[in-house]
Parts: sequence; C-alpha cells; structure tokens
Amino acid sequence: MFRDPTSNLPVVVKNLLIINGLMLLLKIAMGTDELGRSLLDNWLGLHAIGSPDFKPWQVVTHMFMHAGPGTDGWYWHIVSNMFALYMFGGPIERVMGAKRFLNYYLLCGLGAAALQMGVSYVGTQDLVAQVQSFGISVADVRHMVEASHASMDQANAVMNDVVAQHPGSDTAVKALFWDYAGVMIGASGAIFGILLAFGMLFPNVELMLLFLPVPIKAKYFVVLYGLWELYSGVSQRAGDNVAHYAHLGGLIFGFIIIKYWRKKGVL
Repeated sequence: MFRDPTSNLPVVVKNLLIINGLMLLLKIAMGTDELGRSLLDNWLGLHAIGSPDFKPWQVVTHMFMHAGPGTDGWYWHIVSNMFALYMFGGPIERVMGAKRFLNYYLLCGLGAAALQMGVSYVGTQDLVAQVQSFGISVADVRHMVEASHASMDQANAVMNDVVAQHPGSDTAVKALFWDYAGVMIGASGAIFGILLAFGMLFPNVELMLLFLPVPIKAKYFVVLYGLWELYSGVSQRAGDNVAHYAHLGGLIFGFIIIKYWRKKGVL
C-alpha cells in the first residue's frame, strides 16, 4: 500500500514544499524570453535595486522560485533546498509552532534578500560611477534592459549606439547591463535560516553528510558552513553565480531572531 511520505510533516513545511513545486511547474509552463530568462522569474525573481525590472513584492516572491530547465544542474537547486526543508523543517516547526515557524522562515528569507541586495548595491554603485565617468547616464543602461525584453538584438542596438558615442565604455556598460538584467531566485536564504535553527535547537544531534565520512554535530556543521559561505562570498570566484551573502543573511537573521525569542521567553 502506498504511503504518502509527507503524511507526517507539519502543515507549514508540507505547504511550502507544495508551493515551491507548483511554482517550478508554472515557471516551466510559461517559458522564457529572448535572453533565455524565465518569464516568471522576470516578474517574481528579485532584481537589483536600480533595475527597471525591480518590484517591491520580489523580496518575498523570489524565495518561492528556483532554477528551471536550461540552467546547468537546475534540478539540484530545488531538490537540495526542498530536501533540507523536508529533513530539518519538521522538527523545528513542531518546536516553534506553525505560525511562529512560518514567520521565522519568511523573516530569514527577507533578511537574506536584504543582505544580498545591500552587498550587490554597493558593487553596482562602483559600476554606476564608472559608466557615468564616460558621460553615460544610468537611464541609458536601464533602457537597454527594457529593450532586452523585446529582443537581445534591440538591446544590443541600443548598447552599441551608446558605446560608439563613448569609446572605452563597453566593459563597464555591459557589466552594469548584466547586473540590472540579472535575477536572484531561490529559497536558500530561508533554508539557511532553517539550518541555523536546527543547529541552535538541536545542537548535539549528529548528522551524516554525503561529503563527510564521519558524523558531525549540528552546531559544528552550521558554524563550518557559515564560515565557508563567508569565504565564498568574500572571494567571489569567477563564474560563481551563487548568492553567498543571501545564505549568510539567512544564518545571521535566524540567529538574531532565535536569540530574541529566547530572551522574550517564547522559544
């Protein structure tokens, strides 16, 4: 007789799993634009502050979006996040209760977005300064991004016209264009908050991980993982498109929230 593997999951974890799965199916069904970007990501993924595609609701909706077909190893993005939610979310929700757990999950996701957006904004301002040093306005780059929704040919036409008038500006203009055209998606920030909560609520539970040959206590795993994300974020190796500061944001905000709730005696 078939047994539903989610039958023993508490309500919030179960519904988060379902919502993330449905959003991936909707994303696949809607298809992509001329740049190969998901049409749903363009609307619900988190864009950089300053991008013409940025909308306030994206700070929430991005955490229910994941990579889709066309991205290398796309399935691992949602599988790894949802597996972590499935494994660690249940015990945490049972301790916190459904309402507090949902608040915690969303707040960690918002905190993750805030830190990643803050770090990205600082980096983008350097590019803005470079572009403006050539006498090019940010509005010109925003127009390129808007043109890319119709076709990349139109975006290139605008870009080539601007660069031709300002020799030597092509590198800075292209870098700012891709910063504004890029999108951040995924539940990873909230999931790192879940890992942090597990490490604080069940610190001595031993975990067996695929990449470690020996068991490790949850509290040590969280610390080591956090240090690795900090190193990865600071070093930011070429070709690394992982939002490491979002992961750190989930850990940091999770720690602050749990410490606050413990101080208030509600956890």
